[in-house]
Amino acid sequence: MTESTRREFLVQSSGAVGGLGVMLGGMSAMAIVPDTALAAAARRLAGPVNVALIGGGRQGRAIIGELQKMDSVKIAAVCDADESRANGAARRATGAASFTDHRAMLDSVKDLAAVIIATPTHLHRAPAIDCVGAGKHVYCEGPLAHSVEDALAIAKAARAGGKLFAVGHEGRSNPIYRLARSFFRSDAVRDVVAIEAQQFQKTSWRFPATGSLKDEEVNWRLDPKHSLGLAGEWGSHAIDVACWFTEALPTSVRGHGAVRVHQDGRTIADTIECELTFPGGYRMRYAASLGNSLGGRTETFRGSNAAIRLGWSHGWMFKEADAPTQGWEVYANRQQFHKDEGITLIADATKLAEQGKLKEGVGLPNPSLYYGLWDFITAVSENKPAAIGCDALAGARTAVISIAAARAVASGAEVAIDAAALRELAS
Repeated sequence: MTESTRREFLVQSSGAVGGLGVMLGGMSAMAIVPDTALAAAARRLAGPVNVALIGGGRQGRAIIGELQKMDSVKIAAVCDADESRANGAARRATGAASFTDHRAMLDSVKDLAAVIIATPTHLHRAPAIDCVGAGKHVYCEGPLAHSVEDALAIAKAARAGGKLFAVGHEGRSNPIYRLARSFFRSDAVRDVVAIEAQQFQKTSWRFPATGSLKDEEVNWRLDPKHSLGLAGEWGSHAIDVACWFTEALPTSVRGHGAVRVHQDGRTIADTIECELTFPGGYRMRYAASLGNSLGGRTETFRGSNAAIRLGWSHGWMFKEADAPTQGWEVYANRQQFHKDEGITLIADATKLAEQGKLKEGVGLPNPSLYYGLWDFITAVSENKPAAIGCDALAGARTAVISIAAARAVASGAEVAIDAAALRELAS
């Protein structure tokens, strides 16, 4: 690769994600990028956007908090089947009307541009299809559905509705992940060797019932009739990142799981492992547990030239000793990991370098949820479908794969990915 080609690659890979960059201390090629993702996120929208939220639980409250960071976004209404939770969420979203039925909300609030759905996974279908039918743009939390039937139904409705439809697989909107993908798709990583992902968190997934809600409604994640378990509710996000990076879909998945810690009568495994096979012959291993926190949430892409490790708010690239030198590495900020040295992936590198604050820029200032919502709100405001990170078809494909992973974990056997469903989504 010539010096001019290296410079062109850096500019293109950075410009493609709105001015992101590897943290390069003093590299002049980065200084010509005119904008940054963080500056873009701070600009005002083309016009005010009135949104409604369906689902006032923990995720719904988190969504309200992120939307309140955005200028020109008004939360006009909040809906939840439990009246006390609906009222509580509406109070958080100052001035929002409160509803317990989403159809009544759609009929009553006439100036809604978009609706955000944050109900339990198995309850996505009805509000998603009803909101699309009412002519609203929709953002639905991921995974999109808990059954292949529901995933196909939502995707078909979104396609026919003619409105924007985003699925909350936030990795596609995460600035660090976008930058990392530009390197992954280049010769910097090269041949895929293996993909590893994990999510470890010491928690129970059990919550006390409040208001009019019954225990089984609050703790739906522990109900095998409704829940995709760790492989789907958590693992779907890592699976989506892997499919997005590789632009490939796995063909089968093996899995197993057990209740290792929370002996409270649950049948949903609190510790799992699964392995997805991709057409190129490489595999993705995913592990998760509610019983231990070491390692947290990461995805690692191993290639013959380098490995990329991502941690949602941080990212690093580890070059192999025999990988060809591209020139820019000598300027990159590095971080030591035991015997390995990682090149830090960082947003807004040029601006921070000018301010002498490079080290302060490691990591993102907002959670991934913010960037997923921002992409959706921007797409609605500016009528730019391409701004959406994960659309309905991509979200449905990820749901189909995640459903197979959940079945593999539950059965302890190898499960083929539903090829017919994937073909239907591709047609």
